[in-house]
Amino acid sequence: MKLWEKGVPIDKKIERFTVGKDREMDLYLAKHDVLGSMAHIIMLESIGLLEKNELDLLLKELRLLYKLAEKGELLIQDGVEDIHSQVELMLSQKLGDVGKKIHSGRSRNDQVLLDLKLFTREEIQNIAHNTSSLIDELLAQSNRYKEVLMPGYTHLQVAMPSSFGLWFGAYAESLTDDLQILLASYKICNKNPLGSAAGYGSSFPLNRQMTSDLLGFDTLNYNVVYAQMGRGKMEKIVAFALSSIAATLSKLAFDACLFNSQNFGFIKLPDQFTTGSSIMPHKKNPDVFELTRAKCNKIQSLPQQITLITNNLPSGYFRDLQIIKELFLPAFNELAECLEMVALMINEVQVNDKILEDEKYAMLFSVEKVNALVLKGMPFRDAYKQVGKDIEDGKFMADSRVQHTHEGSIGNLCNEEIRLMKNEIIAEFNFGKSMEATKKLIDRSL
Repeated sequence: MKLWEKGVPIDKKIERFTVGKDREMDLYLAKHDVLGSMAHIIMLESIGLLEKNELDLLLKELRLLYKLAEKGELLIQDGVEDIHSQVELMLSQKLGDVGKKIHSGRSRNDQVLLDLKLFTREEIQNIAHNTSSLIDELLAQSNRYKEVLMPGYTHLQVAMPSSFGLWFGAYAESLTDDLQILLASYKICNKNPLGSAAGYGSSFPLNRQMTSDLLGFDTLNYNVVYAQMGRGKMEKIVAFALSSIAATLSKLAFDACLFNSQNFGFIKLPDQFTTGSSIMPHKKNPDVFELTRAKCNKIQSLPQQITLITNNLPSGYFRDLQIIKELFLPAFNELAECLEMVALMINEVQVNDKILEDEKYAMLFSVEKVNALVLKGMPFRDAYKQVGKDIEDGKFMADSRVQHTHEGSIGNLCNEEIRLMKNEIIAEFNFGKSMEATKKLIDRSL
């Protein structure tokens, strides 16, 4: 079944090529397609395009389909083109002509736009939750190891004293900024395109505000042409947010692999969190962090891939946009898995609290010596030259006492401020609004 069929058969090779992976990808959207249809038909009844008894019959069947979709059991049959066709077919088989009425005032264009936004909105909630949990783990470890010093590096050269409190906390704050970007993408996603039809509206007196309220959207994509132009744009903006989180995870993973190596020995992973070698019995490899790095680097390519698909398209719908689903829909689960794995690893990582006993790190404290001389009244440039000469002459004596007190330094991590920022951003998402709307819409069909 194809919603656009007019009795003319299509070449099988053409059909395989044009459908591509759409049937597989549409399974990601199944429950969202059903939910969107619920809101649409409630609106259709309100403007006289459905009778009350027809609405009741349709809502009852759609609720059953929603339950199937939630369990992953709403499948697309052979010969059916997509999830939209599958839902309409099942309703028509059960309810006859009543099932054929649900598409009034709607195109597959705004239908898939809606499905993508509902899917993305829910997946962003999952990513935000997992990111928030990882931030909590990082802050907990930052507080736990705030007294343990470690080398800081510039140009991969020993530079100045750092601490595990700073290291863990840095990634917590980085992810907090990433959440801010995710919030911006959520606000762009959380606008209702339904009613834009094929991108030019409808002659039916549709009530688009009603469907927005029923689905818990913040507002509408008002201009119907822009609603269609948003296909690809929304995915690209959200992909940038995902790639920002992925970039932070990738950097953390690289640090962890480096610090876990024997040449550094700053951290150690529990044996059960590592893998071995088929030939070298001593190996304990940080494969989780290595795979995280690779997966997150792949996710960072997602905005560029979407850009290359969409950047030379004019306004209006084009089939090119179908390919974006293959890239975009699976990315959420992959990033969510990385966030979960990194949180698990961070919680179990073991820290070396004796790193700075090695003499090679003595030069970490050269700046501390310069600053001590400045505090005694010596001009900074003179103090710098004196300490530099002492180092060259082999007379430098390190003082490992560190007195950093300003905001965000070793002695004043500001972790509670970071936690507060994170909590304020999470609250701004207002996920409860869409969750409550979804629950009311499903319960309405009882």
